[in-house]
Amino acid sequence: MNLVVSGLGMVKNMSGKKNIVLIGMPGSGKSTIGILLAKHLAYDFVDTDVLIQTSEGRTLQEIMDEEGYLRLRQIEALILQKLTLENHVIATGGSAVYDEAAMQNLLGQSICVYLQVSLETLDSRISNYTTRGIARRPDQSFDDLFNERSELYMKYADIVIPGDELNQESCCQAIVSSL
Repeated sequence: MNLVVSGLGMVKNMSGKKNIVLIGMPGSGKSTIGILLAKHLAYDFVDTDVLIQTSEGRTLQEIMDEEGYLRLRQIEALILQKLTLENHVIATGGSAVYDEAAMQNLLGQSICVYLQVSLETLDSRISNYTTRGIARRPDQSFDDLFNERSELYMKYADIVIPGDELNQESCCQAIVSSL
């Protein structure tokens, strides 16, 4: 795979891709930046957390409270494995990267953008860690979750956008410039 280094991120070969998938930690801005990016590119937008909630008729946190975090990840994986879209910006849940088949389905049709944000920035953005519906082990701290997922995000990313110093519009522009 050809690697090209841009000014703001790392880019892999992206020929034939029809969507843009945003991955990253909860609080990295996937949903907000996804909407801005979709408007800028004249694409449709889908938030997979919303797909999960509408298909299940309950919130992410309710799923976890009733059936556990592994069930939430299983539901997410099943939805992502079947997802077939064209000309969409797709904001995934932070745990999408745990399922290889789901990610391969997304990567087959999408450019994958990792919104990389530091733990310090995330700590300043997230105040509802225990009630936000974040798929994690009950004993797992946000720091541990961050460390566990960071490696997975890098594994799947076609483009990495360091977002600590960028506002939402600047982050959107950085993605567009890297495409």
